[in-house]
Amino acid sequence: MEVTRLFDIPYFQLEKFPQDDSLAAKVDGKWVKTSTKSFVDQAMMVSKALVEAGIKPNDKVSMISNNRPEWNIVDVGIQMSGAISVPIYPTISPKDYEYILNDAEVKICFVSSTDLLDKVNEVKDNVPSLRLIVSFEKINGTEHFSDFKARGEKTSTEDIESRKAAIKASDLATLIYTSGTTGNPKGVMLSHNNIVSNVIGSRERIPCDENAKAVSFLPLCHVYERMVLYLLMYTGVSVYYAESMDTIGDNIREVQPQVFTAVPRLLEKVFDKIMTKGSELTGIKRSLFFWAVALAENWKPYGENGAWYEFKLGIANKLIFNKWREALGGNVEVIASGSAALQPRLASIFCAAQIPILEGYGLTETSPVASVNSFVDRGFMLGTTGRKLHNVEIKIAEDGEILIKGPNVMMGYYNQPELTRQVLSEDGWFSTGDIGTLVDGQYLKITDRKKEIFKTSGGKYVAPQPMENTYKSSRFIDQIMVIGENQKHPAALIVPDLDFCKDWCNRKGYNCQSQADLSTNEKLKQRIWEEIDKMNQGYGKFEQVKKIELCESAWAIDSGELTPSLKLKRKFIMAKYAHLVDEIYT
Repeated sequence: MEVTRLFDIPYFQLEKFPQDDSLAAKVDGKWVKTSTKSFVDQAMMVSKALVEAGIKPNDKVSMISNNRPEWNIVDVGIQMSGAISVPIYPTISPKDYEYILNDAEVKICFVSSTDLLDKVNEVKDNVPSLRLIVSFEKINGTEHFSDFKARGEKTSTEDIESRKAAIKASDLATLIYTSGTTGNPKGVMLSHNNIVSNVIGSRERIPCDENAKAVSFLPLCHVYERMVLYLLMYTGVSVYYAESMDTIGDNIREVQPQVFTAVPRLLEKVFDKIMTKGSELTGIKRSLFFWAVALAENWKPYGENGAWYEFKLGIANKLIFNKWREALGGNVEVIASGSAALQPRLASIFCAAQIPILEGYGLTETSPVASVNSFVDRGFMLGTTGRKLHNVEIKIAEDGEILIKGPNVMMGYYNQPELTRQVLSEDGWFSTGDIGTLVDGQYLKITDRKKEIFKTSGGKYVAPQPMENTYKSSRFIDQIMVIGENQKHPAALIVPDLDFCKDWCNRKGYNCQSQADLSTNEKLKQRIWEEIDKMNQGYGKFEQVKKIELCESAWAIDSGELTPSLKLKRKFIMAKYAHLVDEIYT
């Protein structure tokens, strides 16, 4: 069968490679598997139930949930009914819930748990369009998912087939509200073809087939994980959902996946834990560990370092890196990294350890992938996001901005035609807001966000993102934001790495137990400055960070410093730590 609409994908899997474990989740300590047949049957019941509940084509239905099979089942059920799915981040504020539910005029909302139901209940009286809330978990006073599906018995399958037949590939499939670093979220309109074209364009970059398993833990409401899930379904890969962010390691060891997705922030955390364990070794084991890591830092693809290097790397893999692979289940063939820039050093180390990380680039507005690395046909280059997909065009504007054109580019922003015109030209080129270059005319390298580049009072432009990535390679630094707009020099707000810095302080005889303790330790601040000063040498004098201040708490989604996709909310951080900024510049 030909796949042209998103709901065609699970049916394609059913026809080509039906799985007993198309989707799986942990329930009461055991993996409960949903077969491909059960998946499509349940999706049909959801679709029929939506019709019975009065949902008409183009009505909006929302899902606010953690990753679980019900999310996918409802997603496909919504699509087949002709309605538009509106996934919402579980972690955003009730105020944002209210804005999105009203802007999209959502009629029905699915939630997964009591805490999310409470957030919806907090605002539902201010959302006149919302007429039904359904819960995946059993909650008193709320319609349960199983009862909702039972409504579908009153609607004929022919009614749904008739609705499906009327849906075109060019029709709107979903509204995805971008988390945004400022202002209200924007509703990105993506058609069936937008995302399906991205699935087909990305297929050749993922070296997995129907015999593989994947572990999923990034939010499904984010277009990156969602598109990858469609891609895995299309390829026949079985998807296992991690129980929580805290159990990812255990779940990966249990499932032994061939593929999973990650964001740089998570990979940095994984690497930090590995390095902490390495630091606890003694004698020859410690020496071997750090020898292997130093060797891996210089890794290059395609054996470019020569036979002697590859011989030493073989020893390092046998003695050291095999334990890293075992910690990830022993079968990992690829980790797809996106959402933010990955430190090239980390990519080198993991690839040297035979844990290939393929970094890609895209935005919600491009469904999302525009380019991604691949080991096929020499398509991998460190420090870049690889070549463009075969069905996507990329060019660099005169001011360095990355422009993208192709079937993956959004239909526009919902209810915001003027904002759409600002970023989408009449001939279809989307202005990304990112600055980049094409290395060797083909490998896309992202250098910064256009809006985040700032000018010092001396008139010099500074690009903070690549600098932040460099400084984060220090084990002393967990998070960092380079500042200095309209100031005489750049500076940095830093969150010290709690575990590593606590250990350093204790070895030096300083009693530091919390992030707040670390932020006031002048000896630690001086030691972190030495790290910054050393890495400053890679930048021009006008770019170099001249002062630092340590923050008393880690930056997180819940406390407002990070977006749900773990990007820095720079204005929020500047406002929250205005006292430290004043300390730097007065």
